[in-house]
Amino acid sequence: MFLRNKKVFKGNFFHAPTYGKAEYLEKTLIVVNEKGIIEKVLLQSNPAYQSVLLESKADNSLVDFGEKFILPGFVDLHIHAPQWPQAGVALDEPLNVWLDECTFPLEAKYKDVTFAKKVYTDLIRQLLNRGTTTAVYFATQHLESSIELAKISALMGQRALVGKVAMDNPEQTHDYYRDESSEQAIADTEAFIIRVRELAKNVIQGVYPVVTPRFVPSCTDETLRGLGILAQKYDTYVQTHCSEGQWEHGYVLDRYGKRDADVLADFGLVTNKSIMDHCNFVNDHDGELFAKYGTAIAHCPISNAYFADGVLPVNRLKKQGVKVGLGTDISGGFSPSLYDNIKQAVISSRMLTDGVDVTIEQGKRGVPNSRVSVLEAFYLATRGGGEALNLPVGLFEEGQIFDVQVLNPNQSGNSLPGFDLYTEPLSRLAKLLYLSTPANITEVWVQGNKVK
Repeated sequence: MFLRNKKVFKGNFFHAPTYGKAEYLEKTLIVVNEKGIIEKVLLQSNPAYQSVLLESKADNSLVDFGEKFILPGFVDLHIHAPQWPQAGVALDEPLNVWLDECTFPLEAKYKDVTFAKKVYTDLIRQLLNRGTTTAVYFATQHLESSIELAKISALMGQRALVGKVAMDNPEQTHDYYRDESSEQAIADTEAFIIRVRELAKNVIQGVYPVVTPRFVPSCTDETLRGLGILAQKYDTYVQTHCSEGQWEHGYVLDRYGKRDADVLADFGLVTNKSIMDHCNFVNDHDGELFAKYGTAIAHCPISNAYFADGVLPVNRLKKQGVKVGLGTDISGGFSPSLYDNIKQAVISSRMLTDGVDVTIEQGKRGVPNSRVSVLEAFYLATRGGGEALNLPVGLFEEGQIFDVQVLNPNQSGNSLPGFDLYTEPLSRLAKLLYLSTPANITEVWVQGNKVK
């Protein structure tokens, strides 16, 4: 086999090709070309295995991960990058206090591009250290600092989808932090799209502009309509909060007499490149609408526990054919780790299934068939995120992008001993997902390039 300009990775790989089922590829060889795309996956039983192994050793193209375990890089579908300094602050306060006294004053500071560079560089490093190789970001209302987020992501090697936030409704935004007008919001968004696309020409792992109305309440009709036109004109990704909590859900009903999903669809913002964040209040009709358009949901279980007034019915939506992935929602969610959100997705689903009000009869207080297993949550963080973005990430198969995180369960900073028990591969995977910390993630590769 001709291996010129290619790398061969040898290791113990875990991935989840289908929802709820994981595969273990022990001592497998993965051939990756110069563009970071997987060309061959060779199990030990493959007749070409030994010859490829010998050839890669001879020409120094072999990367041998030894006894460590390799997972796909995580895909985080919802991050408020400017809120990173606020992570963990005021989460015991009501939403209006958290927003008005902390979040909006903080985001207004990103008029200062120097401040933005400092925060964004640290955040991206923290995310890469936790195995997040693809990130979908809200930036702020400021054009220049939003461009910086895209530039820093590109420089540090993380695949990023970045949105300059649009928010111009004077009734629902502060005078110190809003777009001056609908015309300005739309013009800045178009300028952002053009500049990020120019930047992307030299970024191997990809950086993408995202049309980003903060959510329906923060935008005028003119802005929502104009953003929908831009999304169609440039065929861009779209992201926004949708039916997140009780207040937003009720506000949109009062303003339009329609639900969030229908309103966003009316403005051309529900497409096969749209990510709808949270969506705890979606009903069967909304799910059918998203499935029809190929629209994805970013499930943010930690953040939802604080501010969303509900638990996303993941299994119901999956049965409807809706694409679902995971998001941290920094800083409505305190943790930058999708490991923590995998665990919370499982926990929250169990609470939804069994109910939490013990004064209600046991058989009546829960929502049956709502449990999400750790393997299903692993799928959401990897393959589910790739499906949501229509990107070939999250699997170890030919044609997929080689994004990985390498975990050492014997790392001195956080050893995960098995005591010769639970040695079956899926039990090992569960322990990795529940107990790993950044100390265990010894390497991270994006598009075939080492970034940690």
